[in-house]
Amino acid sequence: MKKLLLTCATRAFAMRITQLLSDKFELVLATSDEVPTVFKNRYTQIPKGVNLTYAHEVLKVALDLSCDYVLPLGLDEIQTLSRSKILFEEYGIHVLCPGMEELVELSVLENPTKELALSLFIGGQDVLNSNSEDYCYEGLGLLSDSGESFILAVAK
Repeated sequence: MKKLLLTCATRAFAMRITQLLSDKFELVLATSDEVPTVFKNRYTQIPKGVNLTYAHEVLKVALDLSCDYVLPLGLDEIQTLSRSKILFEEYGIHVLCPGMEELVELSVLENPTKELALSLFIGGQDVLNSNSEDYCYEGLGLLSDSGESFILAVAK
């Protein structure tokens, strides 16, 4: 089973994503939020997404824990990692978010409700739904009924 590092893991939206992904990936839960001592062993501490060393710190954690994927859920984390995707790929780690060019054109939805069907695109394939079509999207979000537009889902 592939290993996925999930950021913003202490937030409610991330907990919902954890439930969706737990049977598909071995999950590593990471957060930049304060964590009570009793839960410290459940979460890996990472810096805030706006931190200048964020990408390098997340890369170090992903390498240390042998992660195959990184799924950033915070918008600031996505913005930072979208500029560093090539760096991660050099180490065989796939960052699951749009690239810089696509990111500026996408709509963003914070904390989508559980009634909305989420999609997680990896290499153009939706791993959460049994859709065999190939898409040009990368990351977590909502796909329009026509399949022609993608809304990026983020944790707030």
